[in-house]
Amino acid sequence: MVGRKSVLLVAVALLAAGCGGGGDESDDGMVVVPFGFVGPLSGGAAYYGRNVLRGLEMAAEEIAANGGFVIDGQAHRFEVVTADDRYLPYETATATRRLLQQEQMSTILVPHAGGIRAVQEMNLNEPRFLLMAYSSEPSILEAQNPLQIMLPPRFDGYQEPFVRVLMGRFGTRLALLGTTTAYGRAWTEHVSAEWTRRGGTVGGNHGVDYNTTTDFTGAVSRALADDPDVLFIGGPSQPTALVIRAAREQGFQGGFLIMDQAKFMEMLQIVSMEALEGAVGVYPQELYPTEGTPGWVARYYERFGEDAPPATSEVAINYQGLHLLARAMEIAGTTEDPDAIRAAFGEAARTIDDDLRIFDMNGVTEGGHLARAVFAAHVLNGEFIAEPIPVPGGTELR
Repeated sequence: MVGRKSVLLVAVALLAAGCGGGGDESDDGMVVVPFGFVGPLSGGAAYYGRNVLRGLEMAAEEIAANGGFVIDGQAHRFEVVTADDRYLPYETATATRRLLQQEQMSTILVPHAGGIRAVQEMNLNEPRFLLMAYSSEPSILEAQNPLQIMLPPRFDGYQEPFVRVLMGRFGTRLALLGTTTAYGRAWTEHVSAEWTRRGGTVGGNHGVDYNTTTDFTGAVSRALADDPDVLFIGGPSQPTALVIRAAREQGFQGGFLIMDQAKFMEMLQIVSMEALEGAVGVYPQELYPTEGTPGWVARYYERFGEDAPPATSEVAINYQGLHLLARAMEIAGTTEDPDAIRAAFGEAARTIDDDLRIFDMNGVTEGGHLARAVFAAHVLNGEFIAEPIPVPGGTELR
């Protein structure tokens, strides 16, 4: 299903008048630039997809409210055009084709690795477009797609600090209880390899599908039968919190190595900080030690309300990504040439305004990965302790 989301904060009268796409000038005098989002808006991953979309909408609204971005003296704003792929890669490709038939657009964002791989086979053909890839799966860089920008950190940078901290604090025995999705299996493989490399022992793989399992008691019992010092867990935040609860209820006193899909602030809505003691995962976005974070968090809750879901990295990275796209288009002097826009992303990352620096960035790698400073969080004595994460892979910046 393809839908349109008008994202400019203007009067109801303007919304009723309607806004054109494909570079048309709207009633507010700005040129409308369509931006494509193809991701899950229904089904089991809809919560995740709407978090991504929330970040894009917030950025588009801010850009418009601040007068747009300027090319050749003309103000431009984004209109987000959405297509629901239900997290199914074969539907990603179909939805992307429909989107391109509906609108002429130079950029489309896809927020999952399977869908990204499907679109990688399309975006170098006519009509060419820039693929903004929101996935931490490092294998998507193997395609060496010259019209791709990978927004989040690669997940293969997390294992070394996660394993080092937990093995040093709790011991050398690890049990595996991650989600059984393709992403979860990749994480399990990387964690097992790093744990073994450091001299630890890995028990059986007791993973279950976090998207369909509702009672984790049995899976936790099987994992604890390995007598682990540390449990590797993770999937979406809510079921991950239920795994932690079940483990603590069964007397587990060790540490949790949590894959990056689960977020601490979302898990804290279900379990206590005490239950998270000894866990290592991605650093809470709301507490990130960067200049732009406090203002962004305030704007987030002003926009979505004090009772909104926690401001996670899905929101933050995609929010920042759309601001980066606007800056890259200004630098390139075009909204239509994907090659020129892609080439301008490195400079955009280095010159973006400080109040938009939710992450510190210093360029784009040769392979199209946005380089940013990232931290892990170790829960120690009820506090989040920051652990820097090294950047894996090629680091030559442009």
